[in-house]
Amino acid sequence: MMAITASMVKELREMTGAGMMDCKKALGETNGDMDAAVEYLRKNGQAKAEKKAGRIAAEGIVKTVVKDDKVASIVEVNSETDFVAKNADFQAFVEAVANQVADSDAADMDAFMAEAWEADTTKTVKEALVEKIAVIGENLNIRRFEKVVTDGCVVSYIHGGGRIGVLVEADTDVINDEIKACLRNVAMQVAAMSPKYVSRAEVSEDFMNHEKEILLAQAQKENPEKPANIIEKMIIGRLNKEMKEICLLDQVYVQDSDLSVAKYVEKVAKENNANVTVKKFVRFETGEGLEKKVDDFAAEVAAQAGM
Repeated sequence: MMAITASMVKELREMTGAGMMDCKKALGETNGDMDAAVEYLRKNGQAKAEKKAGRIAAEGIVKTVVKDDKVASIVEVNSETDFVAKNADFQAFVEAVANQVADSDAADMDAFMAEAWEADTTKTVKEALVEKIAVIGENLNIRRFEKVVTDGCVVSYIHGGGRIGVLVEADTDVINDEIKACLRNVAMQVAAMSPKYVSRAEVSEDFMNHEKEILLAQAQKENPEKPANIIEKMIIGRLNKEMKEICLLDQVYVQDSDLSVAKYVEKVAKENNANVTVKKFVRFETGEGLEKKVDDFAAEVAAQAGM
């Protein structure tokens, strides 16, 4: 039997938002298998449907650059403290990194780091970063980037001074201020509501089957007396509700709850005699999934849980 440590309980709590004792029990039942414990909590209705963003951690900022509505870049650069993230020198460096990404053909971080730094081609991007670390006196990290090139239109949106950055790409036969404002509103929706997919067409069969299995276990636990055909209907209802939450175009449009995002885009397209199809979005949230330096929370958990 695997020993269940306080730090495992802490990690499971952060991933699921479930209570401490529930997490301890789930790990006990699944012999410390973290993924199985998440499933266990979900099937028992004790976990939120998705891992909580929880481990949002490292400081830093996300920046975007858009050139001529056709090329866009988004980048996340991390620092150790919020103080440095607000520093003008750091901000200018991140801006330069975003511009470099927009001009780059690098497919991955290693290739990008090896490129000549646009601001001073005698150094590589990596050398420019190392130099900046020496000047600022904190560890900095170019964590991730993405570039979007389109025949249609791409827009960006930055929320909270760089805490969240979004790019939205659409196929459109008209590019004017109204269409761009519409796509920017869609980008704001992505920032606020954090969808996983553009539309249901992107959701894999495996994902759907996996969700059905979890919803089935939940429904049977809640309504053991209900016949299978009723439970089946309940699951379909719940699955549709979940799709409306995770698919951007199905979401209720936050600025007008009478419309879905799809209906809002359709309305603006019609007003501008345009054909507009939202193709993709990229959403970066600073520190997503990174571990922050924390006080010894594990020890506190251990004391409470009597470990």
